[in-house]
Amino acid sequence: MKARDIMTHPVITVREQTPLSEVAQTMLERHIGSVLVVNAQGELCGILTEGDFAGKERGFPFSPFSLYGYPQVLGEWLPPEGVERIYEAARTRKAEEIMTTEVITVSEDDSVEQVLTLLVGQEFHHLPVLKGKKPVGILTRHDLLKLMANRGQ
Repeated sequence: MKARDIMTHPVITVREQTPLSEVAQTMLERHIGSVLVVNAQGELCGILTEGDFAGKERGFPFSPFSLYGYPQVLGEWLPPEGVERIYEAARTRKAEEIMTTEVITVSEDDSVEQVLTLLVGQEFHHLPVLKGKKPVGILTRHDLLKLMANRGQ
């Protein structure tokens, strides 16, 4: 079996200049945990996941040697109050401003074993499937259920 046999397709994409409010709306309406960000030629240039909207813990000030982690939301330090202000201000920001650009991908011809290694062994949650430089699908752990249900496409 190949990645193409179990991937979810068609894949939902947004452009680099798509406002974050529109990205969030798309993810909510489609009940998906990520969208792929493509350029004008339809080539993958990044990914946005639910985690990008939830926040991350970073050393202060961005030091790998910091002993303490501090929360950031959408690239801003989390204040004791005013989280709503951060989200309100971020609605007009663009996908390219917070997307992850170093995206691990697989080819539609890669084996299910290779996919499993990345999804389970490397703990990736959203794995874009490419044909050349263009996304044709996405794989998540949910797609692995197709192997058990014998629903490869």
